[in-house]
Amino acid sequence: MALWGGRFQGGPDPLFQELNDSLPFDYRLALEDIDGSAGWAKAIHRAGVITSEELSSLTGALAVLRAEVEKHPNAPLRGSDGAPKDEDIHSWVERRLIEMVGALGKKLHTGRSRNDQVATDLRMWTRRAIDARLAEITAARRALVDFADAQLKAGVIIPGYTHLQRGQPILLAHWAMAYDAMLARDAARLRDCRTRVNICPLGSGALAGTAYQVDRVQLARDLGFDSPTANSLDAVGDRDFVIETLACLATLSVHLSRLGEDLILYGSGEFAFFEYDDAFSSGSSLMPQKKNPDAAELLRGKSGRITGSLVSILTTMKGLPLAYNKDLQEDKEPLFDAMNQVSACLRAVSRIFSGINVRKEACERAARGGYTNATELADYLVSKGVAFRDAHEQVGRLVRVAMELRKALEELPLEVLRQHAPSCNQDVFASLTPQAALEKREVQGGTGPSAVAAAIASSRRSIASNDGMG
Repeated sequence: MALWGGRFQGGPDPLFQELNDSLPFDYRLALEDIDGSAGWAKAIHRAGVITSEELSSLTGALAVLRAEVEKHPNAPLRGSDGAPKDEDIHSWVERRLIEMVGALGKKLHTGRSRNDQVATDLRMWTRRAIDARLAEITAARRALVDFADAQLKAGVIIPGYTHLQRGQPILLAHWAMAYDAMLARDAARLRDCRTRVNICPLGSGALAGTAYQVDRVQLARDLGFDSPTANSLDAVGDRDFVIETLACLATLSVHLSRLGEDLILYGSGEFAFFEYDDAFSSGSSLMPQKKNPDAAELLRGKSGRITGSLVSILTTMKGLPLAYNKDLQEDKEPLFDAMNQVSACLRAVSRIFSGINVRKEACERAARGGYTNATELADYLVSKGVAFRDAHEQVGRLVRVAMELRKALEELPLEVLRQHAPSCNQDVFASLTPQAALEKREVQGGTGPSAVAAAIASSRRSIASNDGMG
């Protein structure tokens, strides 16, 4: 069913119809289109366009249609020959409504355009999808914090890296909480973005505003929006909310990609910190011994796809004149796909962390290697009154000596230490253990055990306060 044929003598070319029709993907807006239509029916009833009886008939039919879609989400795609026969979700809803209530169904579109209709539907869908992603972020954060708590209690230490070179010993729990901090920012960004998503374009008409005296403030409230849009011309052509949502998802996907990369490295034979659950790994068709971290690799790989969705809508929007243009039909598939991919990745994170086997001994061997206690030795010298730059120079020379002797710093005899760092005394060795390094870093946000415990407690409070929030 087409909603625009009166001016035309002939039908569309099949190729144009294939290019033009959006029902194969915008059917996902069915519930939003039905709910928006019910809201519009109330609005035009208040404006005196339809009677109370007509309103009751329309909203009753829409409720029946909504139940049908809830039971069969793919119902709009079912034509008599198995293929869609409507141009888009709006024409499907209108056609079904006319089938149910007759000519009255044709009245519903009074004062409304598909331009403000689709902008409203997509905002409602995006709002709902953001709420679902926020719940998934909460679950992923909870999995990370639970993992961190368990590793803190186990006292697992790993090397912290810069430039992928061993730097200083840190708690494995501190590493996990770094990703929790990223996800907390992602959740905050999405909640903030949602405030700009939740503005109602309905009543803007095609571009100039509806000609009927619709109470747009009440209409917005009826549909769960915070307020109506300010300018009809902007409202129908605005997809900032799609861009901003995709930017949030792309940033989130980058964080998940970085997490995936760490998981891949830490599970490799060279690091051997982790072993992953069989349920989130795969094997090789040729090499029988392989256990591949495919789930983590897909966390990394999906980021390119999600970032591509953001670039797609930015490129689509960059040259569009006001107001609505058919190019805007290209806003949905990138958004739908990005939401799907982020959802799968977040749900995978929760499952991955419930199945990680941590190899504590391998972690601690690595934490002791690579001269990760060199900074501790420099700090020890500072405590003896040596200027930090001089201490840095002295320890650098000692590292070179230790490398030549193939020994750790703590294995060097005191007399060798004193040749390059005269302020060293017997108490120096107590400061060179990984545990001593951790205990010195109880500053807020640091890797000290008490600091990490406080971070875990703070995150648990944050998760509890935001659990289920949109």
